[in-house]
Amino acid sequence: MPQIRTERDGRVLTVTLDNPPRNFMTGAMVAELDNLITSLEGDRQIGAVILTGAPEDIFITHYDVSEILAGTEGMGGTMSQTVVGGGLRAVGALARVPGMSGSLERTPAAGVMALRRFHEMFLTMNRMDKVFIAAINGHALGGGCELSLACDIRLMARGDFRIGQPEMLLGFPPGGGGTQRLTRILGPGAALESMLEGTVYSPEEAEAYGIVNRTLPREQLLDEARALAARLSRRAPASVAALKRAVYEGGSRSLAEGLHLERAGFLASASHPAARRAMKAYVDYIDEYGDAPLADEDLTEPWRQGIAVDLTKD
Repeated sequence: MPQIRTERDGRVLTVTLDNPPRNFMTGAMVAELDNLITSLEGDRQIGAVILTGAPEDIFITHYDVSEILAGTEGMGGTMSQTVVGGGLRAVGALARVPGMSGSLERTPAAGVMALRRFHEMFLTMNRMDKVFIAAINGHALGGGCELSLACDIRLMARGDFRIGQPEMLLGFPPGGGGTQRLTRILGPGAALESMLEGTVYSPEEAEAYGIVNRTLPREQLLDEARALAARLSRRAPASVAALKRAVYEGGSRSLAEGLHLERAGFLASASHPAARRAMKAYVDYIDEYGDAPLADEDLTEPWRQGIAVDLTKD
């Protein structure tokens, strides 16, 4: 049975993760999600994607530990990180050869390929010209937390739920990007302690630490996520991609390199016809009305009814 469902409303695509009864993340779910995300590349009809869980109180419990166990048993004996690192580089080189990925997935390297696919899927989300919103409707541990961290914005329902990276309690560190993305949110010291302890956070704690952007009553979560997605889906795709690159890539480079990415994104985005139309409309608005709309709540009816430009079309 498929483990994801989709529903489109205008420029917003809602993706529901559905693997009853515990809503574990599995290789099959990742493959379905990866295929969906790949299909969205270059799709100008979708501007925002919401990810949420089907069960009432579970976003994703965690990655299915039985699959991780089976994968490690197929690796044979204990290996050092140096040996594993060399193997990862070798498999990565082979995977870049046209037509080799499918063949590698039918070999003992299948586990390595699955982990690469997991990481690449999240990186694709970070590079795309669409806004990804996690509507975390319940527990989000391990791989579920990592999926939410790969989204651009995280909203979480209030309740007796937990989010975090408890993998160390089972003898291994996070492997789906948690060590990197959680560190970028909490900082190295706090993130290291959190993962060493296997700390899981309540929605209110997650909001206080910046792990989620905000919390909401459960009954309001999806409505708020859809309203947010509808609003952000109207942003210019080129500017969304440029902004995400400046933040995700530039934020972990030197200041000079980050500023270079910002300049390149700014100039490239501003050169698009939609941006030029919007800038002209803004200047004309000020000339006619003598004031500048500074935020959504300040926009007057003339701006809303005709001066605003469709930024999604060049």
